[in-house]
Amino acid sequence: ATGAVKHQITKGAWPVRHVLKVDEEKRQLWFSAGGMNAGEDPYFQHYYRINLDGTGLTPLTSVRANHTVEFSSDMQFFVDHYSRVDLAGVMELHRVDGAGHRLVAEIEKGDITALVKAGWKAPEVFVSKGRDGTTDIWGLVWKPTRFDPSKKYPVIEYIYAGPHGTHTPKSFSASSGMQAQAELGFIVVQMDGMGTSNRSKAFHDVAWQNIRDAGFPDRILWHQAFAAKNPWYDITRVGIYGGSAGGQNSMGALLFHPEFYKVAVSYAGCHDNRMDKIWWNEQWMGWPIGPQYSASSNVDNAHLLQGKLLLMVGELDTNVDPSSTLQVVNALIKANKNFDLLIYPGEDHNAGRGGQYADYGERKRFDFFVRHLLGQNPPEWSAPVATTTTARP
Repeated sequence: ATGAVKHQITKGAWPVRHVLKVDEEKRQLWFSAGGMNAGEDPYFQHYYRINLDGTGLTPLTSVRANHTVEFSSDMQFFVDHYSRVDLAGVMELHRVDGAGHRLVAEIEKGDITALVKAGWKAPEVFVSKGRDGTTDIWGLVWKPTRFDPSKKYPVIEYIYAGPHGTHTPKSFSASSGMQAQAELGFIVVQMDGMGTSNRSKAFHDVAWQNIRDAGFPDRILWHQAFAAKNPWYDITRVGIYGGSAGGQNSMGALLFHPEFYKVAVSYAGCHDNRMDKIWWNEQWMGWPIGPQYSASSNVDNAHLLQGKLLLMVGELDTNVDPSSTLQVVNALIKANKNFDLLIYPGEDHNAGRGGQYADYGERKRFDFFVRHLLGQNPPEWSAPVATTTTARP
């Protein structure tokens, strides 16, 4: 109760994700973790039991997948729901015993036979080394249904590099907005670079007072490694988009890495960490305010803009002040930069991604990438609707 450390319970090159229960009578602790199994995606969540003296580490999940477990109140049973991007969900009932666990029954199992027959394909998992030459960076790749390896495809990356979590999907989903974009003739990708969580402390600490980094050195190496193995992957035409922290990241790609990223769409970006939520920004950027804030600011660095940029923001954003976007606009105008801006009247933080303007915002993003990455003019969606007239007798 004093806060003094008595002893370390867990150890190893893997992070604890959640502490689920401390059993004072049995002197046991129940927790989830990732990265304990060699050769497995380190972001897959598994569940364990260990004695408070550090002995008796016991795995409770074993299938190579991403697990979510719910325990009974007496910790004698648990329901394990697991899946991967290429494995439909499975739900099982297990009994806890001295050796760990025993399968009681399979409750449900997803059947994607008809989905696959209709043409559905799981995204491809690709792993490459990060900036240190040793750390694995895990990403996903979505291709068009009518993919032709003899063609060259421009690339769209979705980014959200908030240090508070990890963001690349690890569980199964039958539908994906990434796939929808790919159908237009793009390769769409997502990965987590250094600076995000659920890996080592050194991996996470890259973000400290350095939000502008956003894992870009790792992301660019990932793109280059994938292109080296796949000649149809055109890294001379790379676009990027994201919202909120991802909005800051996507615009930052054009400011700090214009040699690689050419087109960006930024939704509701927290473009300057000095005017966004104190509780979020000071965790990663520190206090007091110092030169690190300006170094990461899209406002202070707006004059560096190269490439094509579309900014979108809700007029009544209650999460990230819309003034954050307008300060960027002001700085871009002063620097005589060309860009596009779309403001959604009366809309909140999710404007253009959700709410009444979701379809419109998605179309604007699609059109922007089609125009500037594919080099094609999108349809004239606002063309007048044909009307039928009846002749007078």
